[in-house]
Amino acid sequence: MKSESLDIKVSYYGLIFLFLSLLLLIVTSSQAEELDGKKLEDKFVKNGNVKIHYVATGEGPLVVFIHGFPDYWYTWRHQISALMGSYRVVAMDTRGYNLSGQPESQEEYDMSLLVSDVKAIIDQEARKEAIIVGHDWGGAIAWNFAMSHPEVTKNLIIVNLPHPHGISRELANNKEQYANSEYARNFQKPDSHKFINVEELARFVGRDEKTTQKYLEAFQKSSVLGMMNYYRQNYPKPPYANVDMNLPSIKVPVLQFHGLKDTALHRNGLNGTWDWVSKDYTLVAIPDAGHWSHVDKPELVSKTMKFWLDMRNK
Repeated sequence: MKSESLDIKVSYYGLIFLFLSLLLLIVTSSQAEELDGKKLEDKFVKNGNVKIHYVATGEGPLVVFIHGFPDYWYTWRHQISALMGSYRVVAMDTRGYNLSGQPESQEEYDMSLLVSDVKAIIDQEARKEAIIVGHDWGGAIAWNFAMSHPEVTKNLIIVNLPHPHGISRELANNKEQYANSEYARNFQKPDSHKFINVEELARFVGRDEKTTQKYLEAFQKSSVLGMMNYYRQNYPKPPYANVDMNLPSIKVPVLQFHGLKDTALHRNGLNGTWDWVSKDYTLVAIPDAGHWSHVDKPELVSKTMKFWLDMRNK
């Protein structure tokens, strides 16, 4: 009798475990992100000791979207919708953000590691090349990826981030850019992360109640210390000098968008970009867009991006 009773209890708890597992699966599935009624794939890749999260959808040439500060993969929602019918679209959370790993040490945010995170995604997607798209810090990663992995970079698209040469020159010579970068110098201070409020960040980048809430949820999962480490490890430090960094030329076609109302990155940083690119270079200056031109003018940016890519990939 004791053995039979024990078997019944084991079966009972087994059924409860199975029920809870199925319930968890249903809840997890219902929370999957959707765009235009299409569920996005949630994927992870391990790069060293850091996991990198990204969403993916569609089939075709691979496009990798890289966000900036303060942001996460969702910033590319309009462009994902525009491209997913013709391309394999991937939008990542860079390290420190949302569902990606969040190492604490400043050195873990070195540009070489940020670039290697992108390469890890391309390798996991089993592709030999990819179209690289970046905004803000994502733009910096994209420029550096194209320079360090020209054999993997098919095309390069940059949103509101001048070439590293242009940024260096303007910091050294442009009083407006020097003043505009005061926030970056503040972020480089050792205790800057203690004064960052994620609710304020969400309101800053959110465009309505819905997107503000989504950003708040993402930033509550993120590392503010990690966000600041991008600036501490990679942003130029004063005194600025107009020096030739001797960077390799960009060997692929480049499409660059820049909102001229950007108060962080001066438009003069765009001057001379054609001297650092050895293939065709297309600049789209948008007078009534700010730093997030892909969100300020989503239709213009998305349609231009798709047209430009279709010319080169069809």
